Amino acid sequence: MKLAISKYVWFDGKFVTYEKAHVPITTHAIHYGTSIFEGIRAYWNGKNLNIFRLNDHIKRFRRSGQFYSISLNYTDDQIFDAAINLCKKNKIRRSCYIRPFYFVGQYGINLHVTPSAPTHAAMFAFPFGDLFNKNGISAGISSWRKFSDLSAPTLAKMGGNYLNSILATQECKRNGYDEAIMLDINGNVSEAPGENVFIVKNNTLITPPLSSSALEGITRDSVMTLADELGYSTIEKEITRSQIYLADEVFLTGTAAEITPIINIDGKKVGNGRTGNITRQILDSYNKATMGADHNHQDWITPVY
Repeated sequence: MKLAISKYVWFDGKFVTYEKAHVPITTHAIHYGTSIFEGIRAYWNGKNLNIFRLNDHIKRFRRSGQFYSISLNYTDDQIFDAAINLCKKNKIRRSCYIRPFYFVGQYGINLHVTPSAPTHAAMFAFPFGDLFNKNGISAGISSWRKFSDLSAPTLAKMGGNYLNSILATQECKRNGYDEAIMLDINGNVSEAPGENVFIVKNNTLITPPLSSSALEGITRDSVMTLADELGYSTIEKEITRSQIYLADEVFLTGTAAEITPIINIDGKKVGNGRTGNITRQILDSYNKATMGADHNHQDWITPVY
């Protein structure tokens, strides 16, 4: 997927043109995946560009590096200002995706990463619309299990962690599906390669607990709040493979995927094979919140201009 990267990027505290942001081939993160990232969306509503849940993304951004003692040498306020000014510097007036990340720089081949290891931080943006078809996608249960917290922290948005997701994505694409669903080490539903999973059964939302190796998704949290406001209960509990086949509705949540209905799993229809009523209600509520039209959640958006 070729991206129209913003002309200016933020790199180690300064704005430079994309062509001038270089790292050497000896960068530790290139060899070992010692990088931390976030995906953040900003939405243009015709009047302003609103960044969605920026402060929550920044909190997770810092927390993810702490698992590995990788230092983010900028304050939360500096990262906040960088995101705002990145959009301003590039005069972005359309919905976009913002990618901040930080990584271990020149540190030899030493695996003993400490807080004093040299790190760099960067941020860029690009125009972004729908990742998936919002009318519904197909999914396949991957044979690759989501790694467990016994092997690596599943709550960290760490570059190296996503090799697991790449394997699952490759497999599902080979098998003709739009996306994968991964099971945890115990055979219960965990998440998709880059999204959380929800099922709807008897008008109740169910999503895997964090103990099923699910990421503590910000969109996941938004959906749980919105569902409650719509009068629906959400339960965090283990979901077996059989249960997801029998669900009335299934949908994915994530910054890139937003709310994406799944209408077919392993060649089997989910419900009636169309986007379900509850999924559509949540999608509509989510769209209102991201566009700044939900007065109950103005604290979720940060205006750029």
